[in-house]
Amino acid sequence: MHDELGNSLREARARCALTQAELATLVGVSRKTINTVENGVFIPSTVLALRIARALGTTVEVLFYLPG
Repeated sequence: MHDELGNSLREARARCALTQAELATLVGVSRKTINTVENGVFIPSTVLALRIARALGTTVEVLFYLPG
């Protein structure tokens, strides 16, 4: 099984007019963590995904998806 997770995090963050650093502060992680999630390098934990979704006023299902 190949672990891949698509996301629309960059677009959702832009709609909220937040920088990576601002979102990181809201969810309690580093800017680098937000960057690696946006670029598909890092798959967030369930807790982190929920925190990100809450900060952006959306759901995990809207932000993250299985490609293909």
